[in-house]
Amino acid sequence: MLKLKKHAKTSSEIPTASLADIVFLLLIFFLVTTSMNPAKGLGLTLPPPGQEVKIKSENILNVFVNKEGAILVAGEITQLSDVRQVVETKRQEYKAKRGQDEEIIVSLQTHPEADYRYMIDVLDEIKLAGASKISIAAPDF
Repeated sequence: MLKLKKHAKTSSEIPTASLADIVFLLLIFFLVTTSMNPAKGLGLTLPPPGQEVKIKSENILNVFVNKEGAILVAGEITQLSDVRQVVETKRQEYKAKRGQDEEIIVSLQTHPEADYRYMIDVLDEIKLAGASKISIAAPDF
């Protein structure tokens, strides 16, 4: 007599019992192998906390950047390519009046809605102009 084999029914479900284990192992793998670079950002050296010092307005060179990226240096509209030259000229004029030991303070004020790159571009130009005292101030709007 011939025995007939019964065929097992095929399941239409996907086994997910080990899915959580696999996801957890992948998470651990990516956390361990991913490298993070924490050295991003602006390289600014902040002064130590101390007393507030009153500064005369004639000792400050104001630089304003509006939200469209237009630049105003010492009351004159200036292109980004000319910021370095204007700041260098104003620094030299200030040193001629006050003496070589005095340094003008450059105050950079950027509109809160301006693109961050506008502030960075202007700050780079101010640093390239040789300014050693730079204030990043909040504008009065």
